[in-house]
Amino acid sequence: MAFDLSKLSGFKWDSGNLEHIKKHKVNHRECEAVFFNKPLILNPDETHSQAEKRFRVYGQTNKRRVLCLIFTIRNNNIRVISARDLKRKEEKEFHLAGGDN
Repeated sequence: MAFDLSKLSGFKWDSGNLEHIKKHKVNHRECEAVFFNKPLILNPDETHSQAEKRFRVYGQTNKRRVLCLIFTIRNNNIRVISARDLKRKEEKEFHLAGGDN
C-alpha cells in the first residue's frame, strides 16, 4: 500500500463529502470507525484515480454495519469521498476475509 494508516493525522470533512455520504444514510462517525475495526480490506481504486489516488475499503462500524468507502489522502488526512452498504458480492469477499456480521 502507498501509505501507513497509523501515520495519518485524522479525517477531513466538509459539506461536500458529508452531504454525499448522507445520501446513502451513512454518517461520518460510522466512516471513521471502519478504519479502526477489523477486518479492513483495503485496495487501490484504479478506475477513479485520474486526478488523485483513490482507495476502496470494506470494513465494519462499531455496530457491525458493513460499508464500502472510497477515500483519498489529502494533507495527511483521510478524506472519505463516498460511503455505502456493501453489495452482496462485496459482502462475500468481506466475510471470506474474516468479517462477521
